[in-house]
Amino acid sequence: MLGKIELLDAVAPSNRGLNSSPSDRTAIGAAAAMLEGRNPTPDPLQATELLNGDWRLLYTTSQELLNIDRVPFASLGPIYQCIRLAENRIYNIAEVNGPPLLSGLVSVSATLEPVSTRRVNVRFERGVVGLRQPLGYQSPAQFIQALETTPKFSLLQGIDFRLNSDRSSGWLEVTYLDQDLRIGRGNQGSLFVLQKV
Repeated sequence: MLGKIELLDAVAPSNRGLNSSPSDRTAIGAAAAMLEGRNPTPDPLQATELLNGDWRLLYTTSQELLNIDRVPFASLGPIYQCIRLAENRIYNIAEVNGPPLLSGLVSVSATLEPVSTRRVNVRFERGVVGLRQPLGYQSPAQFIQALETTPKFSLLQGIDFRLNSDRSSGWLEVTYLDQDLRIGRGNQGSLFVLQKV
């Protein structure tokens, strides 16, 4: 589709936004807006087969996510947003690359509440921070299954904590959706460009 290739080309060198200059962000924002104007899925929350699944983040303006890269002696690896509409759940999983045996993981899980055909309210409930090996991390799908079957990981595995969902909430709007690309906007003005895994 016209515009999609331009957006993908624009975000490719940005390292999810870590390497983007103000002019890069302006160009990416304009390319995203042009594509949003041609959204082939006007009611994305009804298109469960398209929306459901694991999405890899290609680009964001969210400083909360990009600041994970500031962990000493580590670098931000792939970031995933995993949507499970049947359970009204969403999971954000960021891999952190470090020295051997010290690669980590930052994960938050939340409930979704649809408020329109494009927007969901998000209430974050649980966070997990730890090393991938003790957590048994292999993939986002496998880790989500572990999260759902483990009420609380032990301190030997990582830090597993509850979030105050009243204070840790926001909204996410799906502004573009096709078979393999999703654009979203968040309540803090953040832009997200994701590709289906």
